[in-house]
Amino acid sequence: MAARKLTPMALAVLGLLNERPMHPYEMTQLARDRHLDNRVAIKAGSLYHTVDRLLAAGYIEVVGTRREGRRPERTVYAITEAGKDAFVDRAKTMLGTVTREYPEYLSGLGAMDDLGPDASLEQLRLRVIRLEANAAAQEAVSRRLVEDGVLEVYWIDWRYTSARTRFELDWTKRLIDDITAGRLRWPDHSPGRPHLSAIPTESTEDRPNEQAG
Repeated sequence: MAARKLTPMALAVLGLLNERPMHPYEMTQLARDRHLDNRVAIKAGSLYHTVDRLLAAGYIEVVGTRREGRRPERTVYAITEAGKDAFVDRAKTMLGTVTREYPEYLSGLGAMDDLGPDASLEQLRLRVIRLEANAAAQEAVSRRLVEDGVLEVYWIDWRYTSARTRFELDWTKRLIDDITAGRLRWPDHSPGRPHLSAIPTESTEDRPNEQAG
């Protein structure tokens, strides 16, 4: 697994092990407690699979086992020097590189001309309700982190997510206003009216001859 191939889950695992050796169950619980599901889907199955891949790549190693209560022994892993190097290299790339992402919202917006204004408004208003709920929940978590005295550098990704949610909420509300006020118009598909994409554009051959001078 080359450093450039490290997935967000692999980066999360290496980040946790960069603090101290852990077993996968502890990683899963700590990731959830720290709301790492904000940037990666925390599922036990995928985490164990990632641990196996990191172990095979030499980025982590087995350092022992641990038993807690009556639970079975769990394998404890630690990050290797190669894993630290791969973690740093990949983190730098993710932080400084702008990549193209394809949110589903963009595809939905691109289909609005086919949905029509009524169906579009209905779904956009539903989105606003859900975004408002998300924004309120995110703000509650942020307040708790501040009250608990957690350094902001540990949850800067959460701050970014909250700001992005707020931006999308405000932007969607403005879009709804544009639709209801008639500022955003749909093409006229009535019989005899051509679709906008079917309206020919003037070509250079259709223009009158122009003489220089």
